[in-house]
Amino acid sequence: MTKRRVSRKTAMDILIPAVPKDLRTLPFAIDAVRKQVRHPIGRIFVVAPRDGRIIALCRRKKAVYADERRVLPFSKNRYRYRPGHWELSGWLYQQLLKLNGDRLCKTDHFLVLDADTVLIRAHAFLRGGKTVFYCRGWSRPEYFRTYRRLLGRKRASARSFVAHYMVFNRRKLAALKRAIEKRHGTSWHEAIWRSMDKTKPYAFSEYETYGNFVYGNDPAAVIRLPALNRRMKADPRRLSKDAFRRLARSYRSLSFHERKGYRRRTVPGRRRRGGRAG
Repeated sequence: MTKRRVSRKTAMDILIPAVPKDLRTLPFAIDAVRKQVRHPIGRIFVVAPRDGRIIALCRRKKAVYADERRVLPFSKNRYRYRPGHWELSGWLYQQLLKLNGDRLCKTDHFLVLDADTVLIRAHAFLRGGKTVFYCRGWSRPEYFRTYRRLLGRKRASARSFVAHYMVFNRRKLAALKRAIEKRHGTSWHEAIWRSMDKTKPYAFSEYETYGNFVYGNDPAAVIRLPALNRRMKADPRRLSKDAFRRLARSYRSLSFHERKGYRRRTVPGRRRRGGRAG
């Protein structure tokens, strides 16, 4: 990717949804955005429930704390997504927050980044008038079943758009939500909820939905690059600068997922079905 083709005039806001368990990775995610994004950055919004530690971190990092209720007019309890032994209400809620990021971000393009993901190489998201999506080679079939129910379309891309970060165009995002609402005759978030198979975990992807919608409408306006994301078990606070540099030779980003946090706890003496949310 040549520097002369990267759009350096297009400023973009950054949106990072977070919860308190992300505090170990969030400082790294914010610092990496400032270092690795090759566009002028507007405001960095950290969208989260009201938590003193997150608010204090935003002050230290000169980010803007935004109460999640500014982005969505309801809490995660509106859509209780609890398939089997999983508690995924918060997981789904964060995806809905991203899809309504245009309510908060005012630049024409804004970058959404998962709070547990750290960029370790330079990234451009607009190049020669085209949108750059970072892609991987595998996905979950249920994402595309929901996508087809939502929009009446098959997936447009054989490659997956789930890279744990994505640039959104406000106009195209609004068009996606209008298309969903027109087809279903209800709000876009209610349509997503009704289109999911709620007996199965991980039945919706915001990144697959937006990416396939944009790519399907105009593939010539999209550049797809390999994500080269690595899932990490180590705590980022224990990785040295040399370790980050070594990993950057092979990867573009690192994700420090905690999937075990989505498992529902069980109440002693009762069947799992009666467990509390984890």
